[in-house]
Amino acid sequence: MSVLDQFSLAGKRAFVTGASRGLGRAMAEALAEAGADVVCASSKSGGADETADAVRALGRKAWTVSADLAGRSSVAAMAAEVDRVAGAIDILVNNGGSIARHAAVDFPIAEWDRVLRTNLDAVWLLSQHFGRGMVERRAGKIVNVASLLSFSGGVTVPAYTASKHAVAGLTKALANEWAAHNVQVNAIAPGYFATDNTQRLRDDSHRYAEISGRIPAGRWGTPADLAGAVVFLASAASNYVNGHVLVVDGGWMAR
Repeated sequence: MSVLDQFSLAGKRAFVTGASRGLGRAMAEALAEAGADVVCASSKSGGADETADAVRALGRKAWTVSADLAGRSSVAAMAAEVDRVAGAIDILVNNGGSIARHAAVDFPIAEWDRVLRTNLDAVWLLSQHFGRGMVERRAGKIVNVASLLSFSGGVTVPAYTASKHAVAGLTKALANEWAAHNVQVNAIAPGYFATDNTQRLRDDSHRYAEISGRIPAGRWGTPADLAGAVVFLASAASNYVNGHVLVVDGGWMAR
């Protein structure tokens, strides 16, 4: 197999959560461009329709599913629906997530539960569900979305930080168990990207300038900047990469 052929996803089926917009949509479209058919998930029914249309426009098959990732029963029901409509999944991208900003002393327990269930429990449940089939078939790729806050603490986001540290750890734990079965489990840690999730930061002129000044690339990331990373980790090109958290941050962590 040539080097370029190793990046082909022809004949593969991928499942991407949080695919309605932003990073998730960009990754779903990138996987389709590389040849994969894609199941696009969102939190609301019909929320990923535009992403699915974009995948079909690239000549690939697409399906849409939805679930509240904070609800364990809804996550399980969505996984079963994916099995029904698309069959075996070769590539799982756990991108869906949530954030809440409150001072730690006032952080509501309901928000803590919601963020942890969305960002961690759903990743675990979907990884276990689809990883089981991958292990049985002795082939599969799981790409989790971590964060720069998998490495640092942040401010006023304790639940998000805890969840993203845990995602990095879970990535390594699953890699340790499943590498021998030819299943690669890795993560992408995006830096500061211009998405809905960072709107409050970008609206704060002081913080925006402070963050921008530390990024060696001199700009915030755009969703398209994740395309190459997700295709690499979803393809045969990364067959000997396991338990790795790939930082895509314009050089922020190197500063």
